[in-house]
Amino acid sequence: MAEFAKIVLKSGKDQSLKRFHPWVFSGAIKKVYGNLNEGDLVAVYSNKDEFLGLGHYQIGSIAVRIVSFTQVTPDYNFWKNKIERAWNLRKKLGFVQNPETNVFRLIHAEGDGMPGLVVDFYNGTAVMQIHSVGMYFIREELVKALREVLGEHLKAVYDKSTKTLPYKADIEPTDKFLFGEKGETEVLEYGLKFKVDWESGQKTGFFIDQRENRLLVEKYAQNRDVLNMFCYTGGFSFYAMKGGANLVHSVDASAKAIDLTNENVELNFPNDPRHKAFAADAFEYLKDIQDKYDLIILDPPAFAKHRNSLHQALQGYKRINTRAFEQIRSGGILFTFSCSQVVAKDKFREAVFSAAAISGRTVRILHQLVQPVDHPVNIYHPESEYLKGLVLYVE
Repeated sequence: MAEFAKIVLKSGKDQSLKRFHPWVFSGAIKKVYGNLNEGDLVAVYSNKDEFLGLGHYQIGSIAVRIVSFTQVTPDYNFWKNKIERAWNLRKKLGFVQNPETNVFRLIHAEGDGMPGLVVDFYNGTAVMQIHSVGMYFIREELVKALREVLGEHLKAVYDKSTKTLPYKADIEPTDKFLFGEKGETEVLEYGLKFKVDWESGQKTGFFIDQRENRLLVEKYAQNRDVLNMFCYTGGFSFYAMKGGANLVHSVDASAKAIDLTNENVELNFPNDPRHKAFAADAFEYLKDIQDKYDLIILDPPAFAKHRNSLHQALQGYKRINTRAFEQIRSGGILFTFSCSQVVAKDKFREAVFSAAAISGRTVRILHQLVQPVDHPVNIYHPESEYLKGLVLYVE
C-alpha cells in the first residue's frame, strides 16, 4: 500500500469501523500524522495501531468516508472494479437494455461502496453528483472508467456537483459535460415518457427513487379523484391517469415545475381533460380542499437536510399530513413520504401517527414503502435507506 497520512482514533471509537460502517466522525479522531488536506486519501487506525480502513478526508462532522476496509492503493483499476460491480448489479436487476425503462440509478454512494458519489443513468447520459472533495479530485478517472465499463451504452457524462460539494471546500466546481454533449432528454419509465432537465432541474433532474411507488399509485387510481402535491415534473400524476383516475390535480410551488408537468402530460396523454396543474404553496392549497379528493400523494422535498433542523422537519410532516387527513374523503388513500436521510423511519411514522390522531380519523396502514432496488442499502450503513413512505386507508 502507498504511503498515506494517518488518523488514529480515540480508544473505543473503532467499533463502528470494525462493523464496516463507512464513516469516521471528527469527534472520534485522537491524532493525525502527516500532511492532510481535504480530499486526500487517509489511512485510519485504532488506538491500538490496528488498520481499520482507507478513505477520503473531509473537513466537517463526517471526517472520513471509507472506500476500502483492506490495505490497498486505490488506483484506476480499483475504481473501475467498483463501477463494474455496480453496472453488473443493474444488469442482473434488468435495467440494462430494458425496452420499457431506460432511466435508473447506476451508483448509489455508500450503497455501492463509493461514498460521496451518485450517478444516475438517463437513456445514455450519466449524470454525476459528487458530495466529497476526494471524489471530485478523481472525477476524470471515474469518467474514463464509466466509458470503459458501459461502452456503447454511454453517450455522455454530465457533472452536476456545484450544489452538492461542501461549500467550504477550496474548489470552484462548474456544472458541465465531462464527456460527450447534450443529446436525447426524453426517457422511458414503465413505458411512460418524461422530459428530464438534468442541467437546471432538482437533484439529477428526476426523482428516480419513486419509480416503484409511482407504479403502486397506478394500481390504486381507478375511478379516484387524485391530488399530487409537490408534483415536481408530475410523475405520480401520469401513473394515476394511466390507472384510470377520474381527475388528477398536480400542485407545486414552482411555476417551472408546473410547466414541465404540463409538457410531460402532453407527451403521454395529449389533450386529456382529466389533468389540471396549479402553481401554489402546498400548505395553503391544503387549507380547504373541501372533501374534493380520495387519493392524495404527499411527496415533499427534504424538510430536514441537517440534524439541527430535525424538530422543525417533524413538525412540518405533522402539519402537512394533518391537513391531508382532515380533508381527504372517507375511504380515501393517502401516499405520504419523507426523503430526509436524517429523519429516521420511526420518527417519520410518529409524525404521521400524530397527524392521524389530531384528525380523529380511523387510519390503517396498507403498505410501508422504501427506495427501489437500484438504490441499494449497504447493510452496514443504515443511513443509506433514506426514502420512507406509508400508504394509508382513511375512513
